[in-house]
Amino acid sequence: MEEYMLTTVDNPYDPFDQFDNWFQFDMDKGYNSCAYLDKIARTSDQLSEEENRIEVSRAIDEIIKYDFRNIYSKVKAKTN
Repeated sequence: MEEYMLTTVDNPYDPFDQFDNWFQFDMDKGYNSCAYLDKIARTSDQLSEEENRIEVSRAIDEIIKYDFRNIYSKVKAKTN
């Protein structure tokens, strides 16, 4: 299972391992990436965890596709 998160190219923190710092940086810069992703991703309690994970990945790709400022990137969770 691959897991992805949306981040910005200038955020020095890992959203998987350093979420609090990552989130604070993101909010301080006014990006509000979590809220933006929430608006685009069509997740649901009706979907399985895997279906929601796929939808989040699709939404991140869509955000990046239309990112005219070129600030967003997609990061993959590190696997052990």
